[in-house]
Amino acid sequence: MPVPLPQAVLFCCDHNAVRSPMAEGIMKKFYGIDTYVQSVGVSNDMEIDGFAIAVCQEIGVELSRHRSRSFDEMQEGGEDLSSFDLVVALSPASQRRALDLTRIYHLTVEYWPITDPTGLGESREVKLNAYRQTRDQIIAHLTQLWGPPTRPQ
Repeated sequence: MPVPLPQAVLFCCDHNAVRSPMAEGIMKKFYGIDTYVQSVGVSNDMEIDGFAIAVCQEIGVELSRHRSRSFDEMQEGGEDLSSFDLVVALSPASQRRALDLTRIYHLTVEYWPITDPTGLGESREVKLNAYRQTRDQIIAHLTQLWGPPTRPQ
């Protein structure tokens, strides 16, 4: 049974270049303005991944304008973790960082074990399939938790 959407969700992963921007974009597409959604990484030393852009574009999610940012940059920009109801960590490193940063806040940190597709596959098609699997894992978690998309696909 789906639970109500939180008011604000923060997705996080290692570099904010693959998994967390995918989750942010898909959640915005599925649930629209019903919830505030952002994403960050432990670091932001990479730009958005081209394969992530491609597999999200297949389902109508635009990621090409995404700019990677870190937890530190988010806080330096004036956005406080306490403004989120839920932090969803998509990698072990981001889960550790989120738990460390949220010790003083009353908010939930969940860990979703989403596959990192960046090192998988040799050919373009095999790599795309790995990224599709990651995308589909994110979709499965979203819809299992919050139900089918509330916006027309």
